[in-house]
Amino acid sequence: MPSPDPATDGSRTALHRAVRLVALLNLAYFGVEFAVALSIGSVSLFADSIDFLEDASVNLLIFLALGWSPAARARVGMALAAILLVPALALLWALWRKFQLPVPPAPLPLSVTGLGALGVNLACALVLARFRHHAGSLTRAAFLSARNDAFANVAIVLAGGVIAWTGSVWPDVVVGLGIAAMNADAACEVWEAARGEHRQANA
Repeated sequence: MPSPDPATDGSRTALHRAVRLVALLNLAYFGVEFAVALSIGSVSLFADSIDFLEDASVNLLIFLALGWSPAARARVGMALAAILLVPALALLWALWRKFQLPVPPAPLPLSVTGLGALGVNLACALVLARFRHHAGSLTRAAFLSARNDAFANVAIVLAGGVIAWTGSVWPDVVVGLGIAAMNADAACEVWEAARGEHRQANA
């Protein structure tokens, strides 16, 4: 049986509350992670902080678009797919800066900040899990972002341990590249889902 459309029943109110909470959590931790990334010169934290900002934008767009028609929501879904690529573009700038000054970030702040990000993203994924099949590509975008970010945060924590052991800059760089790759994969999934919804809405 298909999931109810939040635009036409009471589940819209619950979803509105969920995406509003997730947007606020992401925006708050963006500020924390971005500040730490700049202070210790971490590529992976920089990429992840931009990803938190992107997640806040995604959930805000979902909040605004839930009352729209299926065709309009599908178009927003395609726009969200493009937004999911923003961290990958920001990472190119961070990588360029890192290659200019290849100093590894401080491992303890890196791992502690990664643990905090993991806690935030697990909370967001739990909040969004029951809505991931509602409103098609919109909530799929939000759920995929939270899920991918949790995996990325585990990698950041591990990178901090490897940096403490080896003193190498590469664990931070490799994890940053992995975060960008996961966001590109999520963007492709959301784009395909949104295109399918758009075709159905116009049929």
